[in-house]
Amino acid sequence: MIGADVTNHASLAIQINCNVRREEYLDHMTFKSNIRPLFTELFGPLIGLKEEWVEQGATQSELNLSVFKYRTPMKEYVPVNTGWIGGFPEVILEETDEHMIIQDHIGRHMKLAKGYATLPLPLDYPVKDFNDWLKIKHHYEFSEERFGDNWKKIAEDIRELGQVVCVSIPGGFDEPRQLMGEEGVCVACYEQPELIHDILQTIGDTAFKVLDRVSSLVVVDEISVHEDLAGKSGPLVGPRQVEEFIKPYYRKIWDMLESHGVRLFSQDSDGNMTHVIPAFLDAGVNVMYPMEPAAGMDIVTVRETYGTKLAMSGGIDKHVLRRSKKEIEAELEYKIPPMVKTGGCLIGLDHRIPNGTPIENYRFYIDKAWEIMDREANMLG
Repeated sequence: MIGADVTNHASLAIQINCNVRREEYLDHMTFKSNIRPLFTELFGPLIGLKEEWVEQGATQSELNLSVFKYRTPMKEYVPVNTGWIGGFPEVILEETDEHMIIQDHIGRHMKLAKGYATLPLPLDYPVKDFNDWLKIKHHYEFSEERFGDNWKKIAEDIRELGQVVCVSIPGGFDEPRQLMGEEGVCVACYEQPELIHDILQTIGDTAFKVLDRVSSLVVVDEISVHEDLAGKSGPLVGPRQVEEFIKPYYRKIWDMLESHGVRLFSQDSDGNMTHVIPAFLDAGVNVMYPMEPAAGMDIVTVRETYGTKLAMSGGIDKHVLRRSKKEIEAELEYKIPPMVKTGGCLIGLDHRIPNGTPIENYRFYIDKAWEIMDREANMLG
C-alpha cells in the first residue's frame, strides 16, 4: 500500500489557525455582510521551499505557517463519497532515484518525479470507448457503502462547532479526464458525446442520491468541485461544451442542494477561465478559485465585471513574492482595497508559495497585507 508520503504532501503540511465561524464566512461570501476581510493561504509551499526557509533562519512555526495571522473559515467535510469507489490496491511498481511508477486506485500507471512533483502523472487511462466505460461504470453507481460510519452525527457535530459543513462532487471535466486523459475527453465531446453524457449522468445520479439524503437530514453549507480545466491560453472546453455536458450535471445536483439551503457552490480551477465564467455561473457556480494572475485572471476586473454574482478565493500573484518588496506592496495595494470594499473574497495567494520566495518576503507580504486590510476595513466603519 502507498503511504501518505508518496506524493510528498505530508512534508508540505501546514497548520493554519482556522478561526472564522460558518455564519460570518457564508454571509461574507454571499455578499450579505462585510464585517472584516478574510485572508488565508490556500495551498501552502511547493516542495523544496521549506528547506530554503530553514537555511534562511525560519522557525518551525514559520515553516508550518502557524505563526502567521490569517482569518480563515473553519471547514469540514461530511464523510460521504460521491465519486469512484472500490478498485485496485495502490502499489509502487518501480522506484529509482529519479521517479516512482505507481498503480493507482483506478488501475492507471502513474509516474511521480521525485524532488519537485507533488502529484504523479498518468501514463495510461482505462477508458477509450463506451465498452471500456461499461467495464468500470459500477465504481460510480450508487450503493450504501458511500455513507461513512456515523456520517449524520459527524455532520451535526461540524455545525455545532461553528464550522462550514461541506460536501463535494467529482468534476464534470476533471473526472472524465481522469478516465480518458485531456485529449481523450476533448475529442470524445465531438466524436463520442454519448459516452461523456453517460459518464456524467451516472456520476450525477449517484451524487444526487447521496447528497439529497445528506442535505435532507443535516444542514449543508457548501459544495465544492475540482475541475482544473484551463491553462494560460484558456479553458480546454468552451461555453458550448459546458452548456451541453457539464451544466446538466451541475444543475441536477445544485438545484436540489440550493432548495435544501446550501449557499455556496465552489469551483477549483487553475488557468484562465475568462471565456467560461458566464457558462459556469449559469450552471450554478458562485465561488471560483484560485484566480491565477499568471494565467490572465485579475480579481479586480472579474469583480468589476460580475459584481455579487461571483465570490472568489485567492487572486494574489504568488510570483510577486520572489520580487522586490516594492512590487509586493504594489500588487497588494491594487487588489486588496477593492476586495475589502466589496466583500465576497477570501484573499490569498493564487496557488502554492513558489520556490525562491525568501522567508523575509513572505513575512513582509503577511504584514503588509494586514496593514492594508486593516486600513481599508477601518474606512468602511
